[in-house]
Amino acid sequence: MKKLLAKMDLWLLAIMIIFSIFGLIMIFSASSVSTVLRYNVPQYHFFIRQAIFLFVAFFLGFLIIIRFPTSKYKYFVPIAVLAIIAALIGLFVYGKLTNNVLSWYDLGFFSFQPSEFAKSVIIIFLACAYFKLEKIKTNNIYIFLIPIAICLGIAILIAMQPDFGTALIICGIIFFIFLSVPYVQSNIVKIIKVGAIGLVVASLALLYSGANLFNSNQLKRFEFREPCSRYTEDTGYQVCNGFIAMHNGGLFGVGLGNSSQKYLYLPESHTDFIFPIIVEELGLVTGIIIIIGYIIMLYRILKIARQAENIRLGILAYGVFLYLLFHILINLLGILALIPLTGVPLPLLSYGGSFTVNVILMLFIVQRVNIENKSLKLKREMAGITN
Repeated sequence: MKKLLAKMDLWLLAIMIIFSIFGLIMIFSASSVSTVLRYNVPQYHFFIRQAIFLFVAFFLGFLIIIRFPTSKYKYFVPIAVLAIIAALIGLFVYGKLTNNVLSWYDLGFFSFQPSEFAKSVIIIFLACAYFKLEKIKTNNIYIFLIPIAICLGIAILIAMQPDFGTALIICGIIFFIFLSVPYVQSNIVKIIKVGAIGLVVASLALLYSGANLFNSNQLKRFEFREPCSRYTEDTGYQVCNGFIAMHNGGLFGVGLGNSSQKYLYLPESHTDFIFPIIVEELGLVTGIIIIIGYIIMLYRILKIARQAENIRLGILAYGVFLYLLFHILINLLGILALIPLTGVPLPLLSYGGSFTVNVILMLFIVQRVNIENKSLKLKREMAGITN
């Protein structure tokens, strides 16, 4: 274990631990009122559940993920893809309807959200698929589109729930991973032509099908500017209360536990709107420190991706970078009314079982990538010395 720890990115590990502990504290503070008044459960309900999620995730990360070679992923990833597709289809029959979205299985003690783990499965699947295609040295550009088609099928199933926020994140991950593949970069003109044709065909099919892409409730989300002018409407209420929370906090906050907006003004104060509560209680300075922490975390992950010894390792780390980047941007820009609000949680700070476990396990995969990078680099250098 000491040898593995020595090869891990300690900056990234430190941020993971600090943010997880800080997030746990803030989840308790943000949910301490709503647990009793809204959910009719004990005050420590979400705190205890989040602590269990964190323990499970870190336990699996240290016990399995950092010890398990990424070269072995190819043996289980086809099963994982089929399982995710089956789980997403099963939601339409057995799923729990929450906020007009079929995204969860209610397992009693735990709500399982397949779409969260779909992001991880897609990243691992693309890493293994493009590593294999690079090894066989094919010149058929269309073969590189097959993994994309499978992943887009998963994104469509998620969009049908309808969960457009998660589907958008998955499409972004797919798109940028695809563009990162060296063979794709060298044949970008062909790819643009194929993509343009596909976009035209899809647009025509949607146009003549007569189907509405968005329902009336989803269309309202595009009314995101000046939320406080629509305070009594669903499109402005939450975001405006988020503004009030951040304004109340000022530079240094009103004190831990002293938020006024968590008194049911912000219904999702411990999940999507955890950041305004943090700023209200601990101030804008703390909010800026959090953003700096995220920037450092993303930088460390991107650095590991750029130092990758092969395409599989590179895509694994780069995919996690994209996954976290999109979540951070969509959450923060949404609560600042710069983009439509989509209900995307903030990594390591927001409450959420599937999301928390998934994020931490993916960060441990990045640590495994860093371990293999260092091991492969050492072998390459030793081989150069002997030759």
